Amino acid sequence: MEEDYDVIIIGAGISGINAAYRLRSQFPKLRYAIIEARENVGGTWDLFKYPGIRSDSDLFTFGFAWHPWDQDNPIAHGHSIVKYLKNAAEKHGIAENILFNHRVIGADWSSVDNKWSLSVEHQQQSKSLTARFLLLGTGYYDYNTPLQTEIPGLDQFQGQVIHPQFWPEDLDYSNKKIVIIGSGATAVTLLPKLAEKANVTMLQRSPTYILSVPNRANSWLSSILPTSLHRRLQRIRFLYISRYFFLFCQSFPSFSSWLLGRSMTRQLPKHIPSNPHFQPRYNPWEQRLCVCPDGDFFKSLHTGRADVKTDTIRNVSSSSIELNSGETLDADIIVTATGLRLQAAGGISLCVDGVPQHIPDKFTWHGMMLQDLPNLAFLLGYVNASWTLGADATSQFICRLLKEMEERGVKASVPRVEAETAAIMAPRRLLNLNSTYVLKAQDNFPKAGNQGPWQPRNNYFDDMKFAQRGTLEGLEFLGAKKTL
Repeated sequence: MEEDYDVIIIGAGISGINAAYRLRSQFPKLRYAIIEARENVGGTWDLFKYPGIRSDSDLFTFGFAWHPWDQDNPIAHGHSIVKYLKNAAEKHGIAENILFNHRVIGADWSSVDNKWSLSVEHQQQSKSLTARFLLLGTGYYDYNTPLQTEIPGLDQFQGQVIHPQFWPEDLDYSNKKIVIIGSGATAVTLLPKLAEKANVTMLQRSPTYILSVPNRANSWLSSILPTSLHRRLQRIRFLYISRYFFLFCQSFPSFSSWLLGRSMTRQLPKHIPSNPHFQPRYNPWEQRLCVCPDGDFFKSLHTGRADVKTDTIRNVSSSSIELNSGETLDADIIVTATGLRLQAAGGISLCVDGVPQHIPDKFTWHGMMLQDLPNLAFLLGYVNASWTLGADATSQFICRLLKEMEERGVKASVPRVEAETAAIMAPRRLLNLNSTYVLKAQDNFPKAGNQGPWQPRNNYFDDMKFAQRGTLEGLEFLGAKKTL
């Protein structure tokens, strides 16, 4: 027996819950469901359990505009984010529409029925769901398989090897010698937390930019303004701060690199030199900046229990890591924080009229809809700002699109690349970062283009304008009297 909906949202993370609210508020009678493979809301924040896991964006913009973050700390730990998401879903009547432990295996669009048919696994049984529109709030991480790292001799190591994505919750690392391999946000988060109980070395192939930010956003305005207005002003303030900081780094890369480097150097203990450990070889925002609240990463380096090494690995023995410089790092535990395995559409097989669609061959329309796939959108966020902002811009556009389709009396909308455009359009990366794990996954992701509605997006303010009144060039409305 099929269960039929107007809209199905896949994923009960921050993108999916936000999309549900937007749909619910603008279409009170709309039949929707959120399909979640796991048994809890939160997505990434409920999956990852490694010590100290926290946001790397401020919660005033990472949180929902319609359910403001009500704490004064802009950077929050994972369990606080999950609690916040649960509260939002329950308070706004979204939780009752979530189907937990439902894993979507495949989705097939029928041009005859103008519907998506979803093949779903639940309690080791198969079931079918149908929907007029499909929203993918699946993020871009593979929840089941970590990024495989090639480390010579790692199989000889007799201690414990841990990937942060699958951290053992009962692990006692007190007084252990731990080597964290990597220099991204996960490594920067782990080091100060692990150093509270253990001796930790972060081994990096190359340095990254680490930005210390104060983790309290109190102001004198909080004592004179209504709470709701104060929270709104906090959100606006952080929106503009993050945007202008990004633009500053893009416009003055050498100067911003010098400023960030000087800030890091001033926080280092005397025994750790800035060169080579804190002089990145790339410009700010070519890779995502790492954030440490109240400078906790640098403070841990002053304790004597945390250190940084910049080198490459020659070999791993049963109890140590030999570096190409000749230095040896003894280890009881090795943490491979070398990035995450990226995956498009949550690994779901997508078909149109039974014909499989190869996602990497497709261009993305305004960073949200896929070429030749009707009534489907990705709820993707930004890599240079809070994820939720980009996902929300998409959700608000989809609400507008649904109204447009209703007014036109059509059943479907599908992005089309005209032959003339396809002949001259140069592909671009959808995720505009040079991080190793992003580059490795680019052949598995859809493409952006270099012109028109196929260009990648990175500006929340522009995207919100488009969501409200942007041209629909490049969309074909199936069954409409005319196309745009």
